[in-house]
Amino acid sequence: MSRPVTGTTSTAPSARQVWTRVRGTVLVLALILTGGLALATVRSTDAHGALDPRSADPQGSRAVAELLKARGVTVTLATTLAEATAATDTGTTLLVTTPDLLTDAQQSTLHSAMTGSATRTVLVGAGRASLGILAPGVISAPSAPVEERAPGCALPAATRAGSVDLGGERYETFPGSAAEACYRSDGLPTLLLLPGTGSGTGATDTVLLGSPDILYNSRLDQRGNASLALQLLGSQPHLVWYLPSLSDTSATSDTPAEDTTGNFLALIPSGWLWGTLQLALAAVLAALWRGRRLGPLVTERLPVALRASEATEGRARLYRKANARDRAASVLRTATRTRLAPLLGVPVQDAHSPDRLLPALSARLPETTADPRNLLFGPAPADDATLIRLADQLDALEREVRTS
Repeated sequence: MSRPVTGTTSTAPSARQVWTRVRGTVLVLALILTGGLALATVRSTDAHGALDPRSADPQGSRAVAELLKARGVTVTLATTLAEATAATDTGTTLLVTTPDLLTDAQQSTLHSAMTGSATRTVLVGAGRASLGILAPGVISAPSAPVEERAPGCALPAATRAGSVDLGGERYETFPGSAAEACYRSDGLPTLLLLPGTGSGTGATDTVLLGSPDILYNSRLDQRGNASLALQLLGSQPHLVWYLPSLSDTSATSDTPAEDTTGNFLALIPSGWLWGTLQLALAAVLAALWRGRRLGPLVTERLPVALRASEATEGRARLYRKANARDRAASVLRTATRTRLAPLLGVPVQDAHSPDRLLPALSARLPETTADPRNLLFGPAPADDATLIRLADQLDALEREVRTS
């Protein structure tokens, strides 16, 4: 004898089941978040950018800055154009680490400070974007690899330093120029000194350094790198170390708002744009692959027997979740018409025809108070209460037919 089933059967997962399913994902996310926070905390203490005189990283420049201070040179760090121009005065060396980041307006302001105050200006890695304003008369040539190079010139600082690690930008000057060209690559210099430029008091020279490697912590103790760096930057008692930044407000003061997107895209390397395009194409192909047709559905027998109550409750939950009252009402009415047709003497294939079923029902129940047409062929219920009332009325109509 089977035991009576009490209560309802719930198909919703319990809290324990939900936790079992998601605990692996939660653990991975927690580990990633913890690792990211720890890494950010560690890196935020001492890390700075390349060529930063505060940085002890391999590509930082803390070593050369400390050596200059030991020689009595005052080092002032500037991260904005206003700080750099305010700190530049006579008897000052102005070092600009990445001049190509400066806008035309910034370059013009900086050039005025160079010619009016600075005794020497050192431009590191100056290319086509900045030479026209900061070093007129000099043209940028294709870059060369960084490697050991001999001076090949009579510049005292170069001859005393000897071979150093230089490369990067190469420079061309007009015929008859008094520029001192050193450390050549295929006949073009990677270090160029332009003497006596500007209209300020004293000689204001400009040094173009093709690559920043001699200033890196990791290369300072190799060959004559330290000697050349100290002579170029320590010739004056005061050094202004200017690190241009994209966050400098002077970079956008004269730039139209509509050009902001173009300037930003110009800073993105072409390799990243091609990589993004390839990733987008891969995503489209993956979507097409995952969205391919798997063929028609195949009916198969269930591996276990389900109680009718469980199947009914499961379907009801699906209908309720999708707010499919129209579908639920259609199923109820179809089942009722199918059961009523044999009782009324109507063929099963005509059970869903109002012209065949309703006259037979009216002849069987001439005095019924229910509206058979509205019950069996009416519109979809507007809410859940109307759907429940429809089910009760269909059940009552079927009992009335069976007992008549």
